[in-house]
Amino acid sequence: MQKLTRIITFSATLALISGCSYVGVYKRDIPQGNLITQDMVEQLKPGMTQEQVTYVMGRPLLEAPFDSREWDYVSRLDKAYSGVETRRVTLTFDRQGELTKIDKEGDFSEGLPLGTETSLGPATEGTDPMDALPSDSTQAAP
Repeated sequence: MQKLTRIITFSATLALISGCSYVGVYKRDIPQGNLITQDMVEQLKPGMTQEQVTYVMGRPLLEAPFDSREWDYVSRLDKAYSGVETRRVTLTFDRQGELTKIDKEGDFSEGLPLGTETSLGPATEGTDPMDALPSDSTQAAP
């Protein structure tokens, strides 16, 4: 009886520990929307045309459905091990298509951490997968 109690207790403890343990699941940052940087926003000046704004900022993520004079650029970065960073720039144009108002929300002082990492993982499109293999300098030339 005592042996059976030990086995059940050990099994239950093992099941609880294995189900509740944190092994270190890999998470990654998930950027969504437009890429908005401080440099891009600094280039915006009242009086710019919609074409000039498109050249600097790209196409907007959102255009007002009933009035195409308001463009919204929204950037959201869901950080893996911390919170969510949101940036928003709302641009308003007059009837002639010139920029009249710039509204900013969020912290533009920090750059977005979107750099590529030099670790193993999926290959970047357009690269040769053979370049990722370590080179062996002892190979004889044919």
